[in-house]
Amino acid sequence: MRVLSLDLGDKSIGLAVSDLSQTVAQGIGQMRWSNSTLNESIDQIRKLLSQHKVKKIVVGLPKNMKGEEGWQAKKVRSFVKDLSARINIPIILFDERLSTAAAERVLKEAKVSFSKRKKVRDKLAATVILQNYLDSQKYLKDNPLDSFL
Repeated sequence: MRVLSLDLGDKSIGLAVSDLSQTVAQGIGQMRWSNSTLNESIDQIRKLLSQHKVKKIVVGLPKNMKGEEGWQAKKVRSFVKDLSARINIPIILFDERLSTAAAERVLKEAKVSFSKRKKVRDKLAATVILQNYLDSQKYLKDNPLDSFL
C-alpha cells in the first residue's frame, strides 16, 4: 500500500508518495492551487490516488514551535475537509514543523539557485513530511510498548 503526502502552501501543493513497503518517500511534483481552483486540485489528487494506487494520504499540519495552530493550519484543515468529502480513504494530519525549513536547508547546501529552489521546495517538503510519518509508523510498530509510556 502506498501513502501520498501533501504539503499545502499558499500557491502550490507539494506531492510525495511512498514505496509499496512504506519505507521510502519520493517527491513526485507540485501543483498550483488556490481556493478558486480547489475542485481542479482535488480532481488532480484523485487521479494521483488512482495512478499510484494510494490507500492513505498524509497532509502536513503546520504548527508553531509551541505546537499551536495558526491561520495556515486552519487553511489546511479546511482543505482536508473538502478533500475528505470527495475521496474515500483515510487522511492523516501530521505535524510538519520545520519540514519546509529542512527542505530549504538541503537545497541551499546543494547550492541550488533561489529560482530553482522555489520550484522544488514544496515537493521536497512533502517528501520530508512523508518520510517523517513513515519513520514514526515504523518506530511505533517496532516499539509498541513505548506508545503506552
